[in-house]
Amino acid sequence: MARSRVAAAFFDGLDRPAIVEAIKRAESKSVGEIRVHLHHGPVSDSLKAAQASFKRLGMEKTLYGTGCLLFLAPESRAFAVIGGTGIHEKVGDGFWTEARDAAQALFADGKFTEGIVTAVDKLGDALALFFPKRGPADTNELPDEVSED
Repeated sequence: MARSRVAAAFFDGLDRPAIVEAIKRAESKSVGEIRVHLHHGPVSDSLKAAQASFKRLGMEKTLYGTGCLLFLAPESRAFAVIGGTGIHEKVGDGFWTEARDAAQALFADGKFTEGIVTAVDKLGDALALFFPKRGPADTNELPDEVSED
């Protein structure tokens, strides 16, 4: 099945190293974990697909419940931003919508990498506020790479 033009432009135009650098920068300030996951193919419900990816990627197993996922399914022009129980208890439902909307504003202009980096920065700021780095013993629990399926 051929990808749509929108999906092809999205995947081909992403600056993955810039996204990974944003993740590392955001995580350096906290004990949180941020993942960006790209889904190939359509989804009928981006939130449910994000929740399934969150679990599949092992994000619910972070020590403090601080996993944050930016899930993108460009074939469906859909994405979701979700987090683990620890961070969700601190920021509430509205925060995830704000992070999504910050990215969406840039996506509308075709600035996909910039939108992802903006959302990652927002996640990193919240994690740093509520779950600051505690010292050199803090470890990176999850890979910082952009994952895909």
